[in-house]
Amino acid sequence: IANRVLQMTSEIYEDPGKMVDQLSALGLRHVGYAIPTDLFGPFVTACIQVVTSVTNDATTLQAFRWALGLISKILVGTINEGSTIVMKAINANSVAMLKKAISCAPRGKRSQWLLLVEVGTQSISPLSWALESGSMETAAAIIEDLLTIRADRDRYYFGMEQLFARHPDIVETLCSESTTLLFAFLDGLVWRSRLTNRGVRRANYYVKYLIVDADGDFSNALEHLTGTGNPEVMSHPVVNLVSDKLWDSTVCWSFVYSRIWFVASLVL
Repeated sequence: IANRVLQMTSEIYEDPGKMVDQLSALGLRHVGYAIPTDLFGPFVTACIQVVTSVTNDATTLQAFRWALGLISKILVGTINEGSTIVMKAINANSVAMLKKAISCAPRGKRSQWLLLVEVGTQSISPLSWALESGSMETAAAIIEDLLTIRADRDRYYFGMEQLFARHPDIVETLCSESTTLLFAFLDGLVWRSRLTNRGVRRANYYVKYLIVDADGDFSNALEHLTGTGNPEVMSHPVVNLVSDKLWDSTVCWSFVYSRIWFVASLVL
């Protein structure tokens, strides 16, 4: 840490724009670590005292004091601005705090509150941080909230598009982090009507981004789902629909064409 402090105090003079971006990213990581900003003051004072014991050059001391003070102000400002009520709930791994925090957001802004905390040119995802920090209860609550359909007089709100736009690799992440969250995610991609007609209910499956990615290419979601080796995952209705759709529309004929010569050789 001491070596990095000395490097940053010199780099702030050499390339201040780049250094501000790095400090913003560092500050956002400290938001996730729930670092108290009250500790920055004593830390800066301690660093200055150490440097004072090494050199008596007034210019050097003044330059070091100014640079370190500026770095401290940037970090404190970033932490204060990034410490949203959603991030505080994630740090506490409290579902109740998260629901109370997100209840303050308008319907059209709920997904943004849960997927983006931005300070300057840097940003962090509350959902991603919840997964990385092991706050699985709040991560599950975030996924459930994002995949809940809401409406007002003007339109419907569904956070699936925003979720895949912010985290195109969400399926890969959930497959590696938590199978429990994967089931919650897959369940959220299905809407079932509360009304029955002749003993059946209408169901909508939102599987677009499990078949193609944002660029229109084939998604690797099914590959990651298969890689879990979990039969319960593969038997989920969403996964069944995706695999059947790919087989019927694309894979079936490719497989048949690849075996025509083999079949012909057997006949002959």
